[in-house]
Amino acid sequence: MKFLTFSAQTPAAALKQAQIECGEDALVVSTKEVKKKTINTPALYEVVVAVENSKVLRKHAQMPLPQTPRSREDVLVNISEAAKQISNIAKVTESSLPNQRKSPISIEEKVSGKEDIVDIKQEITKLADKIKLIQEMFWEEKAPQRNHLAIPPEFSQIYKLARTSGMGPDHLDNIMKLTLEHMPSKMRENSETIKRYFQVLLRKMVPIRREMEVQKGSKKLIMFVGPTGVGKTTTIAKLAARYSYLKEKREKVGIITLDTYRIGAVEQLFQYAKMMRLPIEDVVDPNDFNGALRSLNHCDVILIDTVGSSQYDKEKLMKLNRFIHNSDYQIDVNLVLSAGSKLEDLKDIYKNFSFLNIDTLIFTKFDETKVFGTVFSLIYDIDKPVSYFSVGQEVPDDLVVASSDFLVECMLDGFKRKEKDAKSSK
Repeated sequence: MKFLTFSAQTPAAALKQAQIECGEDALVVSTKEVKKKTINTPALYEVVVAVENSKVLRKHAQMPLPQTPRSREDVLVNISEAAKQISNIAKVTESSLPNQRKSPISIEEKVSGKEDIVDIKQEITKLADKIKLIQEMFWEEKAPQRNHLAIPPEFSQIYKLARTSGMGPDHLDNIMKLTLEHMPSKMRENSETIKRYFQVLLRKMVPIRREMEVQKGSKKLIMFVGPTGVGKTTTIAKLAARYSYLKEKREKVGIITLDTYRIGAVEQLFQYAKMMRLPIEDVVDPNDFNGALRSLNHCDVILIDTVGSSQYDKEKLMKLNRFIHNSDYQIDVNLVLSAGSKLEDLKDIYKNFSFLNIDTLIFTKFDETKVFGTVFSLIYDIDKPVSYFSVGQEVPDDLVVASSDFLVECMLDGFKRKEKDAKSSK
């Protein structure tokens, strides 16, 4: 058995030298600080390892072979071995505790026992550094897949969460770059602190349309447009109930439907209006639109349902545009989108509906997806505010007034019903 000594400014650096020189089979005999850190000079740590003579001779008898990239399996095996060593040290610690001996212990033995415990703590610290070193090696192997953006290992957890959320790669890299540039170095020592800082940064990037009270003597006209099947009609029913019954200040609400293509949708909306005792009008021709608005002149809020249209159906989109331009009143146009749609589809839908002068966005079907980074990326890309999130099919309960906190929590921690319940009750 041959004993070799390696020195460096940190235990981890000394251990790395030992690994490079002697391989993973080397047994760590001791780790100690041989020189304390001063104002002018760094600390010096010494690691002593034991290795078989044959391996030492073979190591020094030939040129070192180039190291092959570590696979995920190799990393897991190394971490597993380190964990076993920690477990064995813990067993030794338990068996050597003074309170397990019945015979008196001399002063010399007490001093020796304390030294043993200090040595064991140093070994555990050294093994923890070893695990961190292995994790850093594995993280660095993935660096070429991150568009050459140098991301420190301590950011690996938040980077993975953001990436799996579905956020656009370009957006993620830009935000990560901002985080690395502006985050104080003291906050980088803890992964939870890093996550909180990242969350705050994301929240500031989500524009929100606040829910405003309707001023006395004025009207609020809201038109809902979007693709087929995103839940416009159900969302209108939820908002009708919210404005007329659930808010602290109740409003007089009326409904207009332009969706006369689908009999089922018309019947559904009429049924909702009947249950809530709200006036409703159906309009086919843009020239009749102002007449329907005048018949609901007593209402404070008028919700306008439209036919679902493919973003590629120019004829239907142009007809919607005629309704808007023929109106004697200012109309707030809300684009309704499904949270489960792919980012490229969301961008395409917005692009083709944008000529209607979209004022705000509403996202539905939060309960039907686990990926919310696409929602964030669209908002980040087009810089349009969000007003509401529809999180289920229940009318009127499954509606959340949009907040950046809620969206970021869904992105990084997943959508949870209890969060929805807490926020929908406000």
